[in-house]
Amino acid sequence: MLNPSDRKYSKKHEWCRVEGEIAVVGITDFAQHTLTDIVFVELPEVGKQAEAGKQLCVVESVKSVSDVFSPVGGEVVEVNKELEQNPGKLNESPFETWIAKIKMSNPQEIDSLISAEEYGEFVKGLE
Repeated sequence: MLNPSDRKYSKKHEWCRVEGEIAVVGITDFAQHTLTDIVFVELPEVGKQAEAGKQLCVVESVKSVSDVFSPVGGEVVEVNKELEQNPGKLNESPFETWIAKIKMSNPQEIDSLISAEEYGEFVKGLE
C-alpha cells in the first residue's frame, strides 16, 4: 500500500495530516500490518495535552499492546469514537481511519516529520 503524500510520517509509524491548526493523527499501514488484528483502542481523553514523541494512546492487537505516539504537541480536541466499537477499522483502512485530532501548539513540529517517500524508504529497511 502506498503511503499518501498529503501527510507527514513519524519513524514510530504514525501519520499526521494537517487541516489548518489541527493535526489529524493515525497509524500507518506498516504499523497495522505489524500489529496484526487490532482488537482494542484506548483513545486519549479530549482535552489531554499531547507531547510530540510521547504516548498518545494504546492500541491492542491479538499479539501485542503498542503505544501510539503523538507526532505533534497540542490539545486533543476530538477522538474517533467509532474505534471503541470497531477497532478493526485501523486494519481495514489505516489511512482513512484517524485516531485523534490535535490542535497544534507548535505547528513547526510538522517540519520534523518525514515525507511519504522518506517513510517508504525507512520501512523498506525494516522488512
